[in-house]
Amino acid sequence: MQELALKIKEAVALVRLAQDLKVIESLKTEYLGKTGVLTKAMQQLSSYSPEEKKQAGQKLNLLKQDLITEIENKTAALKHEATNLALAAERIDVTIPARELSRGGVHLLSAAMDEISDIFKVLGFGVEFGPEIEDEFHNFTSLNIPEHHPARQMHDTFYLDDTRLLRTHTSTVQVRAMNNKKPPFRFISLGRVYRCDSDRTHTPMFHQVEGVYVDKGVNMAHLKGILTCFLKMFFVQDIQIRLRPSFFPFTEPSAEVDISTDNGNTWLEILGCGMVHPNVLKNLGIDHRIYSGFAFGMGIERLTMLKYGISDLRQMYEGDIRWLKQHGKPW
Repeated sequence: MQELALKIKEAVALVRLAQDLKVIESLKTEYLGKTGVLTKAMQQLSSYSPEEKKQAGQKLNLLKQDLITEIENKTAALKHEATNLALAAERIDVTIPARELSRGGVHLLSAAMDEISDIFKVLGFGVEFGPEIEDEFHNFTSLNIPEHHPARQMHDTFYLDDTRLLRTHTSTVQVRAMNNKKPPFRFISLGRVYRCDSDRTHTPMFHQVEGVYVDKGVNMAHLKGILTCFLKMFFVQDIQIRLRPSFFPFTEPSAEVDISTDNGNTWLEILGCGMVHPNVLKNLGIDHRIYSGFAFGMGIERLTMLKYGISDLRQMYEGDIRWLKQHGKPW
């Protein structure tokens, strides 16, 4: 028993000196485990006489309790110390300047559409929106596009079924809006349109802005004046424009608009326009003998590419974070 007491005393001393919970666990297993020193000593009591067993059992219990107490106290102290060290390591210094977070921005196309809308609002135009899924009447027939026109074929138009399709231009919004309005009126419509085409200057989905102005006495001079003012404001420079005769089913006369930034040495086609065809006014219940109007349409991607020097339209839709950071507009 004296030898056992010395061993327990040494174990208590080792527990007090321990600086690691692993050491504590090792001592606990060595003395209190299933094959530990104290456990074996307790098992040997069965060979003692009743009187010896009582005395030896009391001493063993005292030794065991002393060791357990030391182990529990030391374990609690080491855990408390470890917690304090962890808290100190994870302490946040609130006086340090905050880490700068990267900010998102407005996509170049969204910014261009906002700018286009703002310019036309200054020029007195409202903004109209309509569905992207259309029927043939609003997309073609009401715009004086005959049934045999190539634009109605499957290779140009995304048909959903026999009667529904994805709109190929935002003129459908103009038709719907004019059905619910009485002249005079002027507004633009802008948004996504769809056509079966894909290369560096075309994508199956793109954006258009179209405008219409109907009133008494509206003529081509008004059209040229509005377009000249818009293009100068959008490109933020003094540009020249010229109108070349062209053909569109829903305007008569029709014209392509070219712009020049070098006093007419070079010209670049940018949009189509013309006077609203009398048949279109008839389809909308507007007396073409009293009212006249002009209409125009342009691709927003094309305007954006020209303004910001972008050579490949597809870059706008690839989602490359580097491109977005370079060309994105701040909120």
